[in-house]
Amino acid sequence: MSTYEQLIGLLDGAGVGYKLIDHAPDGTTETVSALRGHPVAQGAKCIILIVKPNKRTTKYVLAVVPGDCRVDLDAIKQLYGARYVGFADAATAERLARTIPGTVLPFSLDPELDLIADPAVVAQPEIYFNAARLDRSVMMSGADYAAIAKPRIEPITPR
Repeated sequence: MSTYEQLIGLLDGAGVGYKLIDHAPDGTTETVSALRGHPVAQGAKCIILIVKPNKRTTKYVLAVVPGDCRVDLDAIKQLYGARYVGFADAATAERLARTIPGTVLPFSLDPELDLIADPAVVAQPEIYFNAARLDRSVMMSGADYAAIAKPRIEPITPR
């Protein structure tokens, strides 16, 4: 089953309202927000990070922030009491996300991937994200997203 099919199964199984939006293929938050016709802040930007609490331990985090923000690596570092936080390499990110860059879902489909969402994401009446495809996106409420994904909700953008 493709990651897209898993997503649709998850959303249908939860019984929440969502809308699929077809658009020209793109994975850049600013560009695809314009294609979908919404403010960039309503886009759910999804970034996979590597977190090293100590020399022997490696964790991976899927950070979900508003499309007009960047993830605050120091905030993630503090949340995990880590000595190092950085961006996961492309191969690892694709393996954990089960999709290509630009199409990472704001849902963790891998048990190795901790999910943290900024409060500004779940507070949005509508959020938008690519649906594990460059040419199709999902629109749903931030509250429904939080109910289904069950992310750890922490402030992870610069204040």
